[in-house]
Amino acid sequence: MTTVGALLCQGGRDLREAGIAESRREARLLLAGALDATIETLLRDPRADVPTEAAERFHGLLARRVAREPMARLLGHAGFWTLELEVGPQTLIPRADSETLIEALVERGLSPRRILDLGTGTGCLLLAALAEFPDAWGLGVDLVPEAAALAARNAARNGLKGRASFAVGRWAEAMSGTFDVVLSNPPYIESAVIDGLMPEVSRHEPASALDGGADGLDAYREIVAQLPRLLAPGGIAVLELGQGQGPDVAKLAEAAGLHVLGARDDLGGIARAMLLSQAQKPVGGPNDPV
Repeated sequence: MTTVGALLCQGGRDLREAGIAESRREARLLLAGALDATIETLLRDPRADVPTEAAERFHGLLARRVAREPMARLLGHAGFWTLELEVGPQTLIPRADSETLIEALVERGLSPRRILDLGTGTGCLLLAALAEFPDAWGLGVDLVPEAAALAARNAARNGLKGRASFAVGRWAEAMSGTFDVVLSNPPYIESAVIDGLMPEVSRHEPASALDGGADGLDAYREIVAQLPRLLAPGGIAVLELGQGQGPDVAKLAEAAGLHVLGARDDLGGIARAMLLSQAQKPVGGPNDPV
């Protein structure tokens, strides 16, 4: 039998040698996951014995992390906004950068009733928006059936099952009706760049959620072309942007007859969320009837 301290030392060393930042913190997370315990419990007694089965689970997780499998994938969950979400190999892992879209939406002072999320993945954008707007109902669409099913589980996990529905489809191709808010974090990485991304992304994130075509704009072309019929009068769309893509996406939007309301930077100073509308006055503002 081995101890908490011995496993943490080994884990920190192995992760550091693999080039992983915050190796000590990640070793603690992995051991806490293997023991189904909190980090605080681990640190309370480094000399505590670790059962053999838990030590084996830790070694298995450690080997996968050394191979650069993402931490959230190993633990099976990730935090986003105020939510705790299940993650899996069929979806992108939610990132803090994407919270910029929710921040931008909340800042508009809207009161939306119908929200659409295109390429929903884990459901993170839709569910975060529903958590902020308790009178709203939302629909998430994903091309991958397993992703739509996972998003539905996340809705139930976060107490939003009755206010969210999920469907399988390519963007909004077969959809009718209009929405007050359309959200999307589409694939926007240039095809030739993907292999050079950090291993956690290039090896373990689904290519269909990353690959935006030769110029990274293929998904935007499809989505923007559909927005005029999807947006209710005064409705807005909030799209996630890749670095430097703002001007190109703005041109696509203007060519489709949409107004560019602006963009919001993420914490790194990168324009991350673009807001679009087909009306000068967004729906449901502070002075509008609900």
